[in-house]
Amino acid sequence: MKISSIGEFGFINRIAPPFLQDLPEDVAGIGDDCAVIPWRENESLLITTDMLIENIHFIRKKISPFDLGYKSLAVNLSDIAAMGGTPESAFLSLGIPDNIDIEWLDEFYAGLNELAKQEQVYLLGGDTTKSPAHLVINITVTGKAESQFIKYRSTAKRGDIICTTGLTGDSGGGLKSLIEDKPLNDEVIYLIRQHNRPRAHISEGVWLSRQAGVNAMMDISDGIDSDLRRIMERSHCGAEINIDNLPISQQLRTASDRFNWNADEIAITGGEDYCLLVTVNPEQYNIISKKFEEDFNRKLQGIGFITNDETELRYFKNGKLIVIQGHGFDHFNNH
Repeated sequence: MKISSIGEFGFINRIAPPFLQDLPEDVAGIGDDCAVIPWRENESLLITTDMLIENIHFIRKKISPFDLGYKSLAVNLSDIAAMGGTPESAFLSLGIPDNIDIEWLDEFYAGLNELAKQEQVYLLGGDTTKSPAHLVINITVTGKAESQFIKYRSTAKRGDIICTTGLTGDSGGGLKSLIEDKPLNDEVIYLIRQHNRPRAHISEGVWLSRQAGVNAMMDISDGIDSDLRRIMERSHCGAEINIDNLPISQQLRTASDRFNWNADEIAITGGEDYCLLVTVNPEQYNIISKKFEEDFNRKLQGIGFITNDETELRYFKNGKLIVIQGHGFDHFNNH
């Protein structure tokens, strides 16, 4: 049997059970955005790691080394944000092929360093090795969170309003622009920048984690369709999404009209937006949403509801049930 027959998450579910048995109290392992390890009396350590492989996660010829360094760290910081934590340190390992020169690496580290300084994250070590063909990037980030405020994928409640903390689909539109070599104009330049320079919603994650009405949280890395299914699996629930409520930028809509793209499907399946996917108690949503808009100058956009129908994710547009053709990213089922 090949991994493609069960997919990335089927594989994770297959290997995880023995490693989740007999975990110490308050330790969280495989199955969330970060591992959680109790540290001080009221604090826990958060640890996450991500691997980026050339021609799978990025096309080296279509991204500057500076932007790639920046993005490589950002995607890990987003995992810390998804748990309501604050990142503190990073470790970088590189597999470097012969066709990368020192000047390219200097720019890569400069981009990583710019974001590290912005977020006060310290690069403390790592490893380098030779790669036979492609660039391989692996970053581990550690952070901290107050234990009582850590948010998980497994705590969504029936009736919760599903929300996002930012626009969805811009990164997917940027990737399509790069792959399809679209001519540069204001919209395409904007979308490519959103793809190459994602912003981890760290302050938003910390703020939301402290709201009693926020139940579950994760970041949007593989696309709403894929990531929401992770919440559903862990929380044993279903979900409904109202496509009319998706927060889609005017730039993506304009580019979609021009290039005959489906903006709705890009917003649902594109991935790599790295805003947060949040479920909120409906009785507290209005208050939390109002405070969020006051503090962050944008809406905590409600896009759907958590339902009782376990494993069923349904999409509605103009009040009618529809079928989405694409799906979120899966390393072993998307090829």
